[in-house]
Amino acid sequence: MSYTVALNFEDGVSRFIECNDGETVLDAAYRHKVNLPMDCSDGVCGTCKCHCHQGEFELGDEYIDEALSDEEAAEGMVLTCQMVPSSDCVVQVPVASSLCKTGVDRRQATITRIEQLSEDSIEVEIDIEGEGFSFLPGQYVHLEVPGKGAHRSYSFSSRPGSSRASFLIRNVPGGLMSGYLTGQAKPGDQLAVTGPMGSFYLREITRPVLMLAGGTGLAPFLSMLEQLAETGCEMPLHLIYGVNRDDHLVKTAALDAFAERLPTFSYTTVVVDEASDHPRKGYVTQHMDAEVMHGGDVDVYLCGPPPMVDAVLKHFDAQGIKPQSFHYEKFTPNQASEEAA
Repeated sequence: MSYTVALNFEDGVSRFIECNDGETVLDAAYRHKVNLPMDCSDGVCGTCKCHCHQGEFELGDEYIDEALSDEEAAEGMVLTCQMVPSSDCVVQVPVASSLCKTGVDRRQATITRIEQLSEDSIEVEIDIEGEGFSFLPGQYVHLEVPGKGAHRSYSFSSRPGSSRASFLIRNVPGGLMSGYLTGQAKPGDQLAVTGPMGSFYLREITRPVLMLAGGTGLAPFLSMLEQLAETGCEMPLHLIYGVNRDDHLVKTAALDAFAERLPTFSYTTVVVDEASDHPRKGYVTQHMDAEVMHGGDVDVYLCGPPPMVDAVLKHFDAQGIKPQSFHYEKFTPNQASEEAA
């Protein structure tokens, strides 16, 4: 038996390793040619100290308090030289990937489908070459614009674990990637994929979850819901999906299907346009009622353009709302995402 361990480095790069039954994370990383920080490998120096965000593991009792205190262990800190996983895990490594003599994965991919879902959004599917391109639901990659020497960053909308990946991409007039996809790209074309990256990803669910999506910021939530539909979830899940105009609402059939597969999942849509006949107009902050906030006992995930992210942050502050955890990602059309854990 083996377990997948996601190593998330402080520069945003993620590497995935397979840890054999009874094997320490440090040994598994070295076996995958990832040189995690270490000096003694005996639980004495504390050099290999990291933070386990989720997953089950054993540390044993062969390390000393000076290397890892009881208080640190209670907060999820681990020594990778002592950590033996008993499930899939996510480990935050407090150094850059380059210092561990590793780096971001780069592969070739083939476009299999391009569909313009609305004036505002394009869905793209690609087949990624090689074995197992792993990522955490919510993470993103760089997609290279062929022939331009430039890339754009997009979150996966597909479930982890498949060689076929999908993305929901905003159609930006005059945009480099948008221009390529709408005017030149066709199935069979090749492009480079670099990643995965990002600290915006689905954590272990132990309480109700509120998802807030703006426009093509819906993409990472589709990936998360795909994962949850596979694993199941007993906690309430609610998504508020906001767009500027009626015709910008996309993938609602997919959301309906998730509601069928996940009995605890529900969603509402909101349209900004005052001329819309949509039953809920305005901004997502105007439709976050007490029921979905669960008295603050809720984990909030937010992905959308910077004005939306800033508005939600101000709304929480003004209302004195303090969710148990708050994870957000804001994006602009022509640059990498900005995240907060």
